[in-house]
Amino acid sequence: MAGKKNIEFDQSIEEKSFSLRDLLDGNVLTRKAVMKQSRFILLLVAIAFASIANRNHAEKTVIRLNRLQADVKEMRAKSISISADLVRLSRQSEVVRLVNRYDLKLEENLEPPKKLFYKAE
Repeated sequence: MAGKKNIEFDQSIEEKSFSLRDLLDGNVLTRKAVMKQSRFILLLVAIAFASIANRNHAEKTVIRLNRLQADVKEMRAKSISISADLVRLSRQSEVVRLVNRYDLKLEENLEPPKKLFYKAE
């Protein structure tokens, strides 16, 4: 009997076997090998959560960037349109037409502007 080893109580055989039933029951988490690596497993879980959060943040940022780029294109088009309208309205002929239309009783100055000089004594 001294030379025979009792296989029934040998823990090394139990540690090497792995079944789907042990995984579903949760018995895998109580094994020594898993308990020794618990810190590493927690680190991997933390890295997985950080990676998921980072991806989610990046996707939200890309969506926001696309929305802002569309807004910039729209604002640029609106700016060009308003600028063209202002150029058209600031022409002398357009100003005269608007003055006459609203009957503001203003007259167009037909003589060119004069430059004033100041002599310092």
